[in-house]
Amino acid sequence: MPTGAELFASSVVKLGIDTIFTLVGDHLNEVLLALSQAGVRIIDQRHESGVTHAADGWARVHRKPALTLVTGGPGHTNSLTGIATAHLNGSPLIAVSGTASTVFAGRQVFQVMDQAGMAAPSTKWSADAVNPSHIPYLLGRAYNEANSGRKGVVHLSIPVNVFASSTETSLPMPPARPQPTLAPSREEVEQAIGTLFQAERPVVIAGSGVWWGEAERELEQFLKVTRLPLFTVTMARGVISDHARNVFGYADPAINRGCLPAFQEADVVLLLGKRLDYRLAMGGPRLFSPSAKIIQVDLHAPELGAARPVAQGICAGVKATLEAMRELAGTKPWTPLDKWTRKLRKYATESQAALNKLGEDRSSPMHPAAVFATLREALPKDTLYAWDGGDFVHWGRAMIPATQRGGWLRLGPMGTIGSALPICISLQMANPGKPVVMITGDGSLGFYLAELETLVRYKLPVVIIVGNDGGWGLERELQRELTGNETVACELQQTRYDIIMKGFGGDGETVERVQDLAPAVKRAFSAGKPYLLNLVIRGSRSPFTEWQIAGKKK
Repeated sequence: MPTGAELFASSVVKLGIDTIFTLVGDHLNEVLLALSQAGVRIIDQRHESGVTHAADGWARVHRKPALTLVTGGPGHTNSLTGIATAHLNGSPLIAVSGTASTVFAGRQVFQVMDQAGMAAPSTKWSADAVNPSHIPYLLGRAYNEANSGRKGVVHLSIPVNVFASSTETSLPMPPARPQPTLAPSREEVEQAIGTLFQAERPVVIAGSGVWWGEAERELEQFLKVTRLPLFTVTMARGVISDHARNVFGYADPAINRGCLPAFQEADVVLLLGKRLDYRLAMGGPRLFSPSAKIIQVDLHAPELGAARPVAQGICAGVKATLEAMRELAGTKPWTPLDKWTRKLRKYATESQAALNKLGEDRSSPMHPAAVFATLREALPKDTLYAWDGGDFVHWGRAMIPATQRGGWLRLGPMGTIGSALPICISLQMANPGKPVVMITGDGSLGFYLAELETLVRYKLPVVIIVGNDGGWGLERELQRELTGNETVACELQQTRYDIIMKGFGGDGETVERVQDLAPAVKRAFSAGKPYLLNLVIRGSRSPFTEWQIAGKKK
């Protein structure tokens, strides 16, 4: 008779999951052994939240559910930040926590708490497994829940005795839930194309819904027919290269100053799989004209017009919508919007020129703009990026173009700084042989510092670039704006993070001058092991911080 652990392992294999992320604990021994015997690859890490962040990255890159296993009690509570982060990212994740045996339930058992109840507010579905025979059904349902509609996290708590117990029968795994195409109606397509065809200053904003909907090809074909200008954000960064014709970069005014006048002047905005959230000023007048017609396409009906009224809301899949719109658009004589696109190119060029001017600074400590002007040329053109938090990082987001599909991973709506380190673990594992770079600040790096050892143990040649200004740069600048110059709780030591990397078995070096950076990058990629570049920089307000300060003044 199979045990619950064996049923769990066979169910995981049946679901097509070949890799899981974990941190070992007493509640997991039986199931980890069963998974190993079933041929599932087990990635073991150093912190449970890091485990969930890595799985979040894996799910985003592969566009399918990832699986985590953490022990109960503090292992479970540690994982909750990662669970909340992944859920707000819309990442399909099955987060499984072990828990204490139910044999002595109600008798002050070690590490007992309502784990499913704790996870419920940050998940689509959260449940307890009380019998080993239920495991195949619960895992199958969890997979379907995570992967259907607006994707997200599901949680299962499974007691150690449920893993260890044998069972003669089991509830069958439910069949995979078919993914609805949710095509728009003919009338909806005609209305949208009619509005876009008549527009004089249209823009297209592509968000993560394009990536999750696997609609990058349809987007490319639609733009080829209509020649509409494109801006991208979140997981849509790189679905079409920033270097492509009529692509104007980041759809985030805090990062890309060129999109600010573009959006303010736009008369029609086609919003594809992107919420009108804080990134887009909730659709308000700081970014969009009140008279602008917004056409919003989203799989989740409550998002349509949630932040501001829209001219048209289409509750449908982005892929099916773009396919239908491209077909109808092909019947119309689209006129090139040369005057408008020239203006957009002017805005984009002026925005980058201002940053490039700052990038000419050759003094020490290094200016972040000078760092990224150098990195833009020194890094391989097919680099995949994991972007962390910090003022330093925002300079890079403003200056480095996105060119690779699935190669621009950010923190998401939770802004969980530190998570890029575990994310780059899965990003490199999912893309063996490709250059992977993590960009972080010295503050953010500290959250999951022990995951450097995970990189070394799995021989992942990630290049980590740390902007070290000895403090919490963004908060320092915000406090200075409030007080004139005084700061509180913003200072850190100038730590040699490259030496810490060497202590774990990786390699690295400290760079203090701009002219030494490009050769250091070359050494980093030649090392064949995790390599940390500890860059001594001076704190400088990024475009992101300037945007935040300007917003607080209003």
